Amino acid sequence: MKPKVVYKPISSPVEAEDHLIYMGRLQNNARRYYQCALVIATAVTVLFCLMAAQLLLFPLLCTSLTEKTENLVKQDNSCNDSCSIVLVESIPEGLEYAPNSTFNPSVFDSWMSLLSQAKSSVDIASFYWTLTNNDTHTQHPTANEGELILQEMLKLKQRGISLRVAVNPSGSPAKDADVNALRGSGAEVRVVNLPSLTNGVLHTKFWVVDGKHLYIGSANMDWRSLTQVKELGTTVYNCTCLAEDLGKIFEAYWVLGEANATIPSPWPDKFSTIYNKETPMEVSLNNTASLVYLSSSPPPLSAKGRTDDIDSILSIIDDAKKFVYISVMDYTPTEEFSKPRRYWPAIDNRLRKAVYERHVTVRLLISCWGNSNPNMFAFLNSLAALQSKKTHYRIEVKIFIVPVSPEQKHIPFARVNHNKYMVTDRVAYIGTSNWAGDYFIRTAGSAIVVNQTSAANATNTMQEQLKAVFLRDWNSNYTQVLHSLTSYKEKCIF
Repeated sequence: MKPKVVYKPISSPVEAEDHLIYMGRLQNNARRYYQCALVIATAVTVLFCLMAAQLLLFPLLCTSLTEKTENLVKQDNSCNDSCSIVLVESIPEGLEYAPNSTFNPSVFDSWMSLLSQAKSSVDIASFYWTLTNNDTHTQHPTANEGELILQEMLKLKQRGISLRVAVNPSGSPAKDADVNALRGSGAEVRVVNLPSLTNGVLHTKFWVVDGKHLYIGSANMDWRSLTQVKELGTTVYNCTCLAEDLGKIFEAYWVLGEANATIPSPWPDKFSTIYNKETPMEVSLNNTASLVYLSSSPPPLSAKGRTDDIDSILSIIDDAKKFVYISVMDYTPTEEFSKPRRYWPAIDNRLRKAVYERHVTVRLLISCWGNSNPNMFAFLNSLAALQSKKTHYRIEVKIFIVPVSPEQKHIPFARVNHNKYMVTDRVAYIGTSNWAGDYFIRTAGSAIVVNQTSAANATNTMQEQLKAVFLRDWNSNYTQVLHSLTSYKEKCIF
């Protein structure tokens, strides 16, 4: 039997018409779906192209914007002033060096120069004022230089020059003779009660003159700082950018000298700075390209952008490649005035690390006088003990003793190396603080940091000058290696 053939059924005319209509609808729907698909495909393609373009072009745009931002920041950090900077010292009467030794202009001449050049304003931040023999109840002829400085200041109002003084509380009306004389001459004086605000003191020492000259260093407003105490600082002339930045620190003290003042947190923007250890000022000092910034302590007094003084010191030590030379009156890894006693090894640890890890040579030149803390020498011996023929660690400690005559012995709080500086193979640091924890945690101080290593073929840089001063003192007859200091009492108490 043949298999049955299966055929397609025959449609009637009505069914055929319905079929045609149905097929037409399917074709129309297909066209619509096709058109929609085409639109979606086109949209996806355009979107993909936009995304691809963004991925390709955005990094270029970012790079361009970053470069523009960096250029703006760099421009903001640049100062067009052609500044002059001078290292200045006070060498105590009777302390003599060999004729071919390093010598610098005196602090006294520097102060007299600033006063003679002043045209509109003099702002001074100070610890205390004792510029006359009357203050110290002496009749020593070397007080003459301090008395001359005070007389010039008393004449400033007559010359149309404003004088503002921010000073720490004296604690006794008997110690306010100079400050009262300044007030009587027309000066504005504000007592900054840091003992109440931070449990510290206003220990800083700087001048800002006409918003373009400045002095910063170890010298107090004391006649002994000019003739009976060894001091070091720097004076900068015709440097508006730097003077205005130091002026911001002064203005902070000035605000805190108001009645019932409190420490702002945060400080208003007008006290902030763009110059710090990350973005130092780019400026010409003595025709040499330099990177400069000012640091400050304690942290609560530092406005936005300001490098804290302790952070400045630690970063300079970390940056040293070959050597770190330090000359300070006091050095101790403790908080000297805290109760209960507290250990504070921030600087001590950094020095040990530099010696141990990077083989940096460290030298400390520390003062020894009647007011030295005996505990300091135990910590210094601990540092010096790192050096031996077996270890090959290069760390040395020497003591600097200013000679005292029978007549000078009767001058109170004199005859000491009061320096507060550090110099490395890269940086010069000149400050106003002793190196103990209290000075960086609670006490107001300031410092200037100068780096001129980027200048090609630079000579007589601040770093070189400061190094020369250190080596002059280190190799002088006024130093003793720490382990040869047989008796603190015999050598330092006069």
